[in-house]
Amino acid sequence: MGTNDAGAGEGSAGDDGAAGFAASLVADGVTFDGRDAALLGAVDAAGSVSGAAADLGRSRARALSRLETLEAAFGDLVERRRGGADGGGSELTPGARALLARFERLTAALAGTAGAAESVFAGTVSGRDGELAAVETDAGALRALAVGDPEATPGDRVEVAVRADAVTLHDPAGTPAADATSARNRLRGTATAVDRGDAVVDVRVDVGAGEPVCALVTVDSADRLGLREGGEVVASFKATATRATVAGAETQSSSR
Repeated sequence: MGTNDAGAGEGSAGDDGAAGFAASLVADGVTFDGRDAALLGAVDAAGSVSGAAADLGRSRARALSRLETLEAAFGDLVERRRGGADGGGSELTPGARALLARFERLTAALAGTAGAAESVFAGTVSGRDGELAAVETDAGALRALAVGDPEATPGDRVEVAVRADAVTLHDPAGTPAADATSARNRLRGTATAVDRGDAVVDVRVDVGAGEPVCALVTVDSADRLGLREGGEVVASFKATATRATVAGAETQSSSR
């Protein structure tokens, strides 16, 4: 069973562009996230899947279907008792409690990185497509949300910022095809620092820009990738996880 990148995946920016620390664990292509942790917690509290579904405002059929999906990937999670003197019910298996504990440790570790570092790339806007700006940087071409006042237009010097929790790392040999993922910004580089914590690894990747790319991944992900200083990796992130602001705009705005 492997864990997803914190940001990744982990934890990473959603399609609405909101970057944040969303802990998740992945096994056999199935993602265990906060909603799943809430479901198991509700089963534990209510003593039944029906009670848990009612408490969470979900249908029993949907809750059962989700549990079946999770158990196919993570193993037995809920022991169901039928009939008997106590009328039956459900309780969590030791495996479920271990999974919840692991998820809670990861969540706590990510919460401790609430001030996650940002990578900032200086560049020039080469074009606009609605809210998205194409930016030429020393690290390569990037796509980012154009925000701020004034909004970036072609020819403007801008700063493109992306938080460490929105960056996913890949083995160069196993990087998904460009049309197989929404994370179209891709920068190949060399890991210059790999700082391991209990559950999260803080990584710096030299991509040929002035500053390295900052990334947060889970320990499992780092082990699976074989992350080490001097190793080559590909850093990817969605355009919606970035912010392109006109260079100096914040200073200009504050001085008005």
